[in-house]
Amino acid sequence: MFDFIRKHTRLFQGILVLLIFPSFVFFGVQGYSSFNDASNAKVAEVDGRPITQMEWDAAHQRNIERFRQQMPNVDIKLLDSPAVRKETLDGLVRERVLLAAADHMHLGVNDDRLQRVFRTDPQFAPLRNPDGTVNRELLLAQGMSSEMFAQSLRQDLAMRQVLVGMGGTVVAPKAVVDPSLDAMLQRRQVQYQRFDAQAYRSKVNPSDADLEAFYKANEALFRTPEQARIEYVVLDLQTLQKGQTLPEADLRRYYDENASRYTAAEERRASHILIKADKDMPAADRQKARAKADALLEQLRKSPGQFAELAKKSSDDPGSAERGGDLDFFSRGAMVKPFEDAVFAMKNGEISNVVESDFGYHIIQMTGQRGGEKKSFEQVRPEIEAEVGRQMAQKRYAEAAEQFTNTVYEQPDSLQPVVDKLKLEKRSATVQRTPAPGATGALASAKLLEALFGNDALRNKRNTDAVEVGPNQLASARIVEHLPARTLPLAEVKDQVRDRVVAEQAAALARKEGQALLEQLKKGESVKLPESAVIGRMSAQSVPRNVIDAVLAADASKLPAPVGVDLGEQGYLVAQVTQVLPRDPALGNEQALQSQYAQAIASAEMQAYYAALKSRYKTEIKAQAAAAAASAAR
Repeated sequence: MFDFIRKHTRLFQGILVLLIFPSFVFFGVQGYSSFNDASNAKVAEVDGRPITQMEWDAAHQRNIERFRQQMPNVDIKLLDSPAVRKETLDGLVRERVLLAAADHMHLGVNDDRLQRVFRTDPQFAPLRNPDGTVNRELLLAQGMSSEMFAQSLRQDLAMRQVLVGMGGTVVAPKAVVDPSLDAMLQRRQVQYQRFDAQAYRSKVNPSDADLEAFYKANEALFRTPEQARIEYVVLDLQTLQKGQTLPEADLRRYYDENASRYTAAEERRASHILIKADKDMPAADRQKARAKADALLEQLRKSPGQFAELAKKSSDDPGSAERGGDLDFFSRGAMVKPFEDAVFAMKNGEISNVVESDFGYHIIQMTGQRGGEKKSFEQVRPEIEAEVGRQMAQKRYAEAAEQFTNTVYEQPDSLQPVVDKLKLEKRSATVQRTPAPGATGALASAKLLEALFGNDALRNKRNTDAVEVGPNQLASARIVEHLPARTLPLAEVKDQVRDRVVAEQAAALARKEGQALLEQLKKGESVKLPESAVIGRMSAQSVPRNVIDAVLAADASKLPAPVGVDLGEQGYLVAQVTQVLPRDPALGNEQALQSQYAQAIASAEMQAYYAALKSRYKTEIKAQAAAAAASAAR
């Protein structure tokens, strides 16, 4: 069939034109319009203003890029899940609600406060120049102008004002805090005895009737899922790289063409004296600043050893002045261009002429240099071989992928032909309809498993079509043996059934003896329990949660207070609360705990206030966005 298509290419091209062109005429414009409508479709609305699908997608992409910068090795698929997309939409809605509230409340931020926050907040340190101004080049690298950044910061500060009043007005008096903290931090001294089901196993001997009754009541426990034993093959770049011959000339040429990759970046160290003169200053003031810089330079020419001392006294760069003007090592691109050009043209120890930049006038002394060394070919040969091999495999991949696809389709009764043709490895596995937890590679592909359990592959045990299971990765598989879901017969699982019945009956015996002891304690009989412990939510992490809950729920107004706790198949525990202890001082002093409690209440009240704002400004999530949320919850 494929040979016929290849021989009659022009004929098939003509047929395709006849089929596709009328479809485009009748549906193409409408399809384009539908696409445009989908991009502008409302996914949410706040205060009568829409949030469109395009805005949602753009915000989500920004979040992904932010995550990738912080965690370069993160799997992007995890970030593009319905749950993460829902978080993005929630963030957009929250932003719009707070902006609407700030607008209605007439909350604003003046320029002085904006400058103060930018200059003092540590989170903006990477964006500040040594003189405290914004680094425009870094902003441009992030796709922002200084005006866009200022507007974004202004909005952020306005949104903070909406909630800060609510969070800062919480009052948490001691009479309210103490009972709440006691529920979390109180400790109790207990004596206890554990009735371990394991110790009772030798005392039970279930009959065949017991085993059969348990088996019939719990058949679902002994049901095996549908499975298939399969063979599969994978075509990927790694496979194509095996056995490749890499010509020496290609390796050498790659090394020469990419010399910059194997050369350490050159760095220079410099000190400077800055006489500040913004470009917007009046010309007369700039002339005065230049004259001051010229005078300092003349002084340094006579006595170069005074550089650090003069920098401390005269430099207008507060970040470096206290260090004698030292800027430490930096590479190209880190400084404004006139400054950089001057430094990288200087010799070690040299003092520059006056250099003008947007910040004013600089006198620079170069104090050191490092880097610029090129690694030898032999040093980087393994890296080059891997990269050149990958590129060669990439070029071969398209042709190999076509051969792979055609072969598994045209010879569907065996994978051996494609194994022989492309020198692949045939692998085997046992799989179910969905990927197993922890599955990797082709076996983690839901598309491949769906194809495997399709009618043709399942009934006729034929090869699946080639399935893309990853970037530059194709796989095909065939079923060797199909094992339908079934309930295993009692004879086959009798040992498992017996073990479960023994555990159940042993736990019942342990529970019976434990409950008998509990009744004695409730009647006031004097019984010495063998173990003791201090139990609290913060100090008894190894104690089961239901034991902690039971001990702390016991009425401590009359001690000792007996409690019983059913541990299920583990047995039973009887405890007696003998003393209520003060809080552990290691958990913090009273004032610190009260402050933490107040912060928790403030957070809860801010959430409640935000929920009220959503209602006030008529926040609505549209149907398609709600569907995404439902998908995320599954």
